[in-house]
Amino acid sequence: MPHIVFDKYKKELVTPSKFNNISFDFVAKSYNFTQKKRNPEYKIAVTNNNKEFFLTLKSKDESLLLKADKVTRVTPVQIVKDAINSYAETVEANIVFSNTQNFNQKVKPDQENLKDIDFFVNDFQTDKEIQIEIGFGSGRHLLHQAKENPDIQFIGLEIHTPSIEQLLKQLTIQKIENVLVVNYDARLFMEFINSNKVGRIFVHFPVPWDKKPHRRIYSNAFINEALRVLKIGGTLELRTDSRKYFDYCTELLTNLPKGKIEIDINKDLKVSSKYEDRWKKQGKHIYDVTLYCDNLDEDISLEYDFSFNKEIEFSKIIKNICTKAIVEEDYFIHIEDIFIIEDKRDSGLIQVTYGSFDRPLNKYILIDEKKAKYFQDTPLPTSANIKAHNKLKEILQDD
Repeated sequence: MPHIVFDKYKKELVTPSKFNNISFDFVAKSYNFTQKKRNPEYKIAVTNNNKEFFLTLKSKDESLLLKADKVTRVTPVQIVKDAINSYAETVEANIVFSNTQNFNQKVKPDQENLKDIDFFVNDFQTDKEIQIEIGFGSGRHLLHQAKENPDIQFIGLEIHTPSIEQLLKQLTIQKIENVLVVNYDARLFMEFINSNKVGRIFVHFPVPWDKKPHRRIYSNAFINEALRVLKIGGTLELRTDSRKYFDYCTELLTNLPKGKIEIDINKDLKVSSKYEDRWKKQGKHIYDVTLYCDNLDEDISLEYDFSFNKEIEFSKIIKNICTKAIVEEDYFIHIEDIFIIEDKRDSGLIQVTYGSFDRPLNKYILIDEKKAKYFQDTPLPTSANIKAHNKLKEILQDD
């Protein structure tokens, strides 16, 4: 994660202000209402390249640490690096460590292929067959498939930023135009794809998560969503070197009420990753499990409104808000922290985790002049998020 450490600075950051085309909009200080933090933590609101996000500033030993905020992370990572560097220049910080240096790239990746999740929620349309690869890693397989099938719209899902940037670079070098890339959790993503539109879903060498099975991609819910988006004859294709993961997924698939699966061991593909090549040389087995879809599904439609339609007094909220998690049958809410915007009267941030238990959502709610909104973007319209938001709205707007 990009960050700098500095031991002193000459100037205070003035907000709102602009430096190197980067806007510093406001600074919010932790309220410490949970008493978890001994030292204050600051959230610095930044706008760069039309993207809003936070930088986090806090004490580290005898120094100060400035880093990207995990909740509002954006891609490409260079956007965050530029903001951190601009902050350091603005306050004239004496830097003792940095990993935000800029390097001239011979080939700059085309960001047109990189899409925010909101694009798939609101704007994505195509008449082409869709194929999805979950966790594309080095991108070898996805690049190969895209070149071999130029009339298919590929979507690559990955949460590892360096892998995303490497793929974007290769798409530019190889002039591949039929791939869209999104940094998002695959367990949630397919809820925003129309039913019966996908030809193939590739899940190649997912993290087995043997010690944390709830984090695995494969689950009953994931398989059901895959079957909904797949067209008749479409396939969900697992490839793994983990016998435990193979056994786990096979058990899930063979407990479906109906369906067809195929199992292969050590099947050769036209393209393989460097890790797969290494595993084969070591004599390690590679397992393939393919599920075929044989059913049509109706499109899903959810009614939702993520606005806050009443005035909210921030000073009242921070005195009375409950910090204990609210747990219901199909969703939960937990207030994580509160931040006060010192330069604005009765304004601040509420950091909250909510939604489904196995796929929680982390968001900030910005309250300014008694009006509340989600910072950066609204939540995705999953059923758990909708229910959690409605309950949160009751809590914040309670008279």
